[in-house]
Amino acid sequence: MKVLITGGAGFIGSHLAKHCLLHDHEVTIIDNLITGNHRNIEPLISKPGCTFLEADIVSFDFNTLDSFDVVFHLASPASPVQYSKYPLQTLRTNAEGTHRVLEFMRRTNSPRFLLASTSEVYGDPKEHPQKEEYWGNVNSFGPRSCYDEAKRYAEAITYTYGTTYGIDVRVARIFNTYGPAMEPDDGRVVSNFITQCISGKDITVFGNGSQTRSLCYVSDMVHGLYELATRDGLGMEVINLGNPNEKTVLEIAKIIKTITGSDSEIVYKPIGKDDPQRRRPDITKARLLLGWEPAVELEAGLVYTVEYFRNLL
Repeated sequence: MKVLITGGAGFIGSHLAKHCLLHDHEVTIIDNLITGNHRNIEPLISKPGCTFLEADIVSFDFNTLDSFDVVFHLASPASPVQYSKYPLQTLRTNAEGTHRVLEFMRRTNSPRFLLASTSEVYGDPKEHPQKEEYWGNVNSFGPRSCYDEAKRYAEAITYTYGTTYGIDVRVARIFNTYGPAMEPDDGRVVSNFITQCISGKDITVFGNGSQTRSLCYVSDMVHGLYELATRDGLGMEVINLGNPNEKTVLEIAKIIKTITGSDSEIVYKPIGKDDPQRRRPDITKARLLLGWEPAVELEAGLVYTVEYFRNLL
């Protein structure tokens, strides 16, 4: 099977590329490396069947490529630090970039497209846990809108290409994911806490720490993405992928502090505008349609992640 992964040098994308290569697929990665890291794919691009193209999908000449059996569209800055640093690139990648990838698929009759969307389309939710049918509570004019609304647009154009041109499209709404290959400065809860603990700095909790996150280990997420993309009969499906094991941010900080054996103090700072207060996926559809649910327990996944950061820093 021929597979294209946009954003394949990123955190989740690089794990997905490795997974596809282990299944003997021919993999092409496109990434402009503004938030992806060449380090993530160095072990992969020397392998037979793996091609890396350093390019921006907003300007890349897709006419240089032949058709693919499956396209995984993961290109986009994905953490608040990243999309705050690159707001216009985030908007253009999810709008123009998604349009150009879908148009490439239409022209080449590539049959199957998976959009990596996000739980952020739910905004600061008034429904808990979040089901796929929930329309969300999103601020379209604020510091997170460059990502939240860009992903909502990406879903809309994916739906339109599916209904207008008959492309087999699927949407994965990805909830908080963690594991090796995270960037230490990406501003996510797990990477922040781990780097602060192992460097002896204060552990920064925004607000009072009562806001919640549901953390999914990256191998579980990749398995879910692969199942959603490769199973027949799932065209036009939108499926939450995440771990319903909900923890407060303060609980996560204390778990990481214990795992690292850190003496760092927990300090509290004002919370950012529009930061979601509760986040937990309803994964009923994933269980029913994919036979999927997370297998890696939080503490075990955090041990693996701490080990990765100790070797990296």
